[in-house]
Amino acid sequence: SSDFRSACERQFAELHRKLDRLDEAIRGNGHPGINVRLDRLEQDAKRQSKLIWLIVGSAVTAFASVLVAWVTG
Repeated sequence: SSDFRSACERQFAELHRKLDRLDEAIRGNGHPGINVRLDRLEQDAKRQSKLIWLIVGSAVTAFASVLVAWVTG
């Protein structure tokens, strides 16, 4: 029973170490964790999407202006 108890305690200690490492990876511990890094990636993707639409809109407007200028002579 003593051997079983010590084996269980070692296993639980190992599980706690692994859970602590996972928690640190997710939340960070003085450095950005997975949550923060994912949020930053999502914000960058939103900014990039807005920038792309701005560029596409500008290109369409420029093309339409050139087309109108060409048609009206």
